[in-house]
Amino acid sequence: MDISLIIGIIAIIVSLIALSYAGFLSFKIMKVKPGDEKMQEIAGAIKEGAMAYMARQYKTISIFVVVITAILGWLFSYPIALGFLFGAILSALSGYIGMGISVRANVRTAASAKKGLREALSVAFKGGTVTGMSVVGLALLVVSVFYIIFRDPVLLVGLGFGASLISLFARVGGGIFTKAADVGADLVGKVEAGIPEDDPRNPATIADNVGDNVGDCAGMGADLYETYVVTLLAGMLLALIPSVSQTYNMAIEYPLMLGSVAIIGSIIGTFFVKLGKKSKNIMGALYKGLIVSGVVSAAGFYWVTWYTKNPMNLFLAAVVGLVITILINVITEYYTSTKYKPVRKIAEASVTGAGTNLISGLAVGLQSVFWPVLIICAGIITAYSLAGIYGIAVAAISMLSLTGLIIALDSYGPITDNAGGIAEMAGLDKKVRKNTDALDAVGNTTKAVTKGYAIGSAALAALALFAAFTQEIGHVMDKQLYFLLTDPAVLVGLFIGALLPFTFSALCMTAVGNTAQKIVEEVRRQFKSIKGIMTGEAKPEYGVCVDIVTKAALRNMILPAVLAITAPLLVGLLLGIKALGGLLIGVILSGLLLALFMSNSGAAWDNAKKYIEDGNFGGKGSEAHKAAIVGDTVGDPFKDTAGPALNALIKVINTFAIVFAPLFVMYGLNLF
Repeated sequence: MDISLIIGIIAIIVSLIALSYAGFLSFKIMKVKPGDEKMQEIAGAIKEGAMAYMARQYKTISIFVVVITAILGWLFSYPIALGFLFGAILSALSGYIGMGISVRANVRTAASAKKGLREALSVAFKGGTVTGMSVVGLALLVVSVFYIIFRDPVLLVGLGFGASLISLFARVGGGIFTKAADVGADLVGKVEAGIPEDDPRNPATIADNVGDNVGDCAGMGADLYETYVVTLLAGMLLALIPSVSQTYNMAIEYPLMLGSVAIIGSIIGTFFVKLGKKSKNIMGALYKGLIVSGVVSAAGFYWVTWYTKNPMNLFLAAVVGLVITILINVITEYYTSTKYKPVRKIAEASVTGAGTNLISGLAVGLQSVFWPVLIICAGIITAYSLAGIYGIAVAAISMLSLTGLIIALDSYGPITDNAGGIAEMAGLDKKVRKNTDALDAVGNTTKAVTKGYAIGSAALAALALFAAFTQEIGHVMDKQLYFLLTDPAVLVGLFIGALLPFTFSALCMTAVGNTAQKIVEEVRRQFKSIKGIMTGEAKPEYGVCVDIVTKAALRNMILPAVLAITAPLLVGLLLGIKALGGLLIGVILSGLLLALFMSNSGAAWDNAKKYIEDGNFGGKGSEAHKAAIVGDTVGDPFKDTAGPALNALIKVINTFAIVFAPLFVMYGLNLF
């Protein structure tokens, strides 16, 4: 039997193991009792809102999927169109699975918190692991199956485009939903009414909790699914370069082998995430699992390199990816955790008002970009010196090898956030809320760390995609094309590409701001018109707020997606292929820097608020706390809407350019 076929079959088997493990953990979670009737009622409302939003979102997205599938089938070939369709479907499915388990694990985490911190962590992490294993399992499965069928990586680029586009919709729509609800709830509830977070008297509370699931769980699931898919594809496409295929054995299959052994490493790592009987070091327990996964994966990478009889330079390039992951995680935690100086300085600045809080938070966000970018640059140089452009792709694939555990850490965050909300709204004992607060505080940091990881991996993946784009152009034109900075077409493309992330972010931020205004007005209306809300005698109309943010998210997610498609289309057709190449580099560089800045500053503002709520600088209700709430409100759409969505924007534009490259070469007007 053909060795490439054997490797493809092994990859399929490993992906099915990951999906089976996710199913087993889901079964274990569902066996945990969901708490009392009041807890189940609140959790049911969150689940109903989340499911309703996802159903309406996918109904809207399906129109775009059908139209684009038909266009791709007409312009190119059925494998490209079929790849786009399945890439889109599985991207949506990965997000849906993440959200589906989250809305079931949240109440069970709250119920387990009655027993103790250790039990609650176990349920929350299992819930996150279901999402992580589902994402990597589905991603490796679809790439392996399509490779076995078509045997040509070029015919798989539709997979990446479909996955990226759905991820963009999920990130933008979910981000608008969650942050509009969160900002509206905070501004009226905390600042004006002076009631705690997740207080059942706040009409926007259920919408806020729903948003945690559709934004973080569904959004991050779709985001890293598409990053995983396009990174594998980039590596396989670069393996077609004659110099790569002649230098390395099984260069096309090598990425599939790395993905397979890494899934096994991730599964093994999950067994090490647990607290000792007296330990309260939650972050340490989570990192222990991540480190074990990294070590096992590295051992697997060594074996794969030895088995394929490749030079150990490829293994070292894979190690570079693991090192980048660890360093970015450490640096992101430093800038966003309450344990370190940057967040505490923001909290201290809050004592003198919202203005100084905002200035300090912006400064921290800007500073936080410095080291991750230098680390990525060092990684690119090292990987390239080891194995050329293929080495950069291998480093990116290596970074994505930890996706299963990384998503588990990310999805853990909204599960514990919801658990705290349920505990508050159900009036559970303060000891329970103390346990959920401890889990939630770590969850804020894990969400920030995973966003940094997603952005860093997206940057390396995008560079590999750009290299694949240049190879595709060279293949179509039958000559090597060079993008020179002295060429005005390239410079114009660079400027347009650098501009796009700012325009895109403005659309996302505006949508959050406008929708949050509507939520503020609705919450104020209910406080005034529904007598007895503040005394607890009357129940707020939660559904109205859910409906407002649902409609706004679905309406406002369309324009950013249209921008992501029309910009490269117009540049490629009107200004030519060189301008398009400049655009791709511009959007990668600008998008990377802006995404890091927005994600880290938002997380730092959030944790500065929590640091004050823990009793520092006056604690809850103090002037410092009110100032910190303003900073957190500004940071919310930074870290959960615009910042993370830039990952998807970068990859949508790059995969779109690869798919449509032949069209641009043949029919571009090339006005330069």
